[in-house]
Amino acid sequence: MKIGLINATAENPNAGLQDVVDELTKIDAEKFPFVSLPNIFGVDAITAIALAGRETQQLEMATGVVPTPPRHPAALAQQALTTQEACGGRFTLGIGLSHKIVIEDMFGLSYAKPAAQMREYLEVLMPLLEGKAASFAGDHYRVNAGLQIPGGVPVPVLVAALGPRMLEVAGQLTQGTTTWMTGLKTLGDHVVPTITAAADAAGRPQPRILAAIPVALTEDVEAAREACNKAFAIYPTLPSYKAMLDREGVASPSEIALLGDESTILKGIAQFRDAGVTDFAASIFAAGPGTSERTRELLLSAQ
Repeated sequence: MKIGLINATAENPNAGLQDVVDELTKIDAEKFPFVSLPNIFGVDAITAIALAGRETQQLEMATGVVPTPPRHPAALAQQALTTQEACGGRFTLGIGLSHKIVIEDMFGLSYAKPAAQMREYLEVLMPLLEGKAASFAGDHYRVNAGLQIPGGVPVPVLVAALGPRMLEVAGQLTQGTTTWMTGLKTLGDHVVPTITAAADAAGRPQPRILAAIPVALTEDVEAAREACNKAFAIYPTLPSYKAMLDREGVASPSEIALLGDESTILKGIAQFRDAGVTDFAASIFAAGPGTSERTRELLLSAQ
């Protein structure tokens, strides 16, 4: 199992494009194997990764995740293939449906039948990312298109899939899933077996399971719990993440986080590996003076 990072710089409303690129180059220099870059309301993640592709050497950079409803699949494929060329084959496209509050209430788009929409989206996106033409007619998309990007390297796709139908779609059509706010038990009992069964039935390789979890190396666990719940307070209010917390039998982000001393965190990471997670992405947050730096150093030592 690979151990990587969530790039927290991208979630800072005061961070500019250069700040994000600088953080990516730092992670590359530290020799972390991969980073997941959030795409929320700040710097565009794909653009930042394309720029960082010229400044990094070995780091795999993934988006975590780009919302699909506002982006036509052919346009996203063109952007992704271009970014893959800039990265020399080290780009992974993480995509998701976002949330009703964003897609309908903010953007004014439909959020009806999200799993069906994602399936159709992938029917167009995946051939294009593999250098083939896309020909598809469905309820949401009717596309006949091809792209010409010289030297284009196929782009692997991870879908933010939590519910059974989305996991089936991801397993049947893509390289895997990327999860957030999803605990150890839910990953082992629900996410991993569901997507793996779908991939097996479709004759696809073992899916990649990238799981992002809050992490803090600290002696003051109670203070860390408070900091964690404050930092990630929005997520239990979003239906898809609340459903995963409910499935886990918990109510707050701190109850699925890895908080404590070195032994606790390393043991916890090993448990995610044993549950079938292939890529562990640590979302490091400030749980006290110096905790972020110490956590980062521990994760580096565990590579």
